[in-house]
Amino acid sequence: MKVRIGVAESTKVVEVEAEDAAAFEADMTAAVERGDGIVWVEDEKRRRVGIPVTKIGYIEIESTADTSSVGFGR
Repeated sequence: MKVRIGVAESTKVVEVEAEDAAAFEADMTAAVERGDGIVWVEDEKRRRVGIPVTKIGYIEIESTADTSSVGFGR
C-alpha cells in the first residue's frame, strides 16, 4: 500500500510502498515517540531517504481497498 510522509516546513512529500501497514505504522509511531534520530525509507524511485523525526509533518497510509473514484474515471 502507498504511504505518504509530509516533511514539516516544506512542500516535500516522500511516497513509499509498505507491504504491512500495521508494522509500518508501529515503526513510525515508535520513532516519533522517541523523538530523535532519522527515519530511513526507500521511495518509489528506489532511493533511500532519511527524514529527521522532528520534521515529520504527517503520515498518510492509503489502503489498497480505497478504489473509489470521483467524476467519470473508473
